[in-house]
Amino acid sequence: REHARPRSTSLLVSALREEHPDVPIHVHTHDTAGSGVASMIAAAQAGADIVDAAIDAMSGLTSQPSLGAIVANMRGTELD
Repeated sequence: REHARPRSTSLLVSALREEHPDVPIHVHTHDTAGSGVASMIAAAQAGADIVDAAIDAMSGLTSQPSLGAIVANMRGTELD
């Protein structure tokens, strides 16, 4: 079972950012349940400084979320 779902990731990163505004936040997860891309986007939007991803051909499942999917979904946002 994946624990880094988008909502819980957002809540965790937001709480950490509020308590520790000057500490870099680096989020790492695997894409086992398929929601890793959404979780990494949620982490970035909540204030994470770094989110881990893998090149597309090596992403997904027990690897990290797809870098290409994260970049494509962030295009045109304030985090682009």
